[in-house]
Amino acid sequence: MKVKEVLRIKGNTLFSVTPESKLSDCVVMMAEHDMGSLVVMSQGKLAGMLTFREVLRILAKRQIEQRVGPTPPFTEITVGEVMNAAPSKASSDMEVDELRKLMLENHQRYMPVVDEDVLHGVISFHDVAKAILEEQEFENKMLKGYIRDWPMEESNQ
Repeated sequence: MKVKEVLRIKGNTLFSVTPESKLSDCVVMMAEHDMGSLVVMSQGKLAGMLTFREVLRILAKRQIEQRVGPTPPFTEITVGEVMNAAPSKASSDMEVDELRKLMLENHQRYMPVVDEDVLHGVISFHDVAKAILEEQEFENKMLKGYIRDWPMEESNQ
């Protein structure tokens, strides 16, 4: 199975923000739409990814900094300050097994799919698991149908 097939199953809804976007607004957007990541775009190109991992890291950092002294309010943090500016990328023709390996090696739950600087979408580990499960269910159904229709051998008497 290819990455483009997973994107087709998933759909093409994509939420993007800019590096100048306020992190607090992005957290609200992610919570309202039940999303674990946002694509960060600048001048029509992928500039990075914002995931709940980056949000948790900055919250933890701010919590530690507050113990030492005052810190700027959370509402002043921009996406550009915390985003993953160099996420690993998948291509649409990549095999899903290769994608899973890349995601695991890079500890990246959300992978942008980019071909020649054109962003096609983002695939999550959940999307991959769902696509593989659907593919296996289809194969199981086909195999069971094949076995059920298997011709019986005539016995030699």
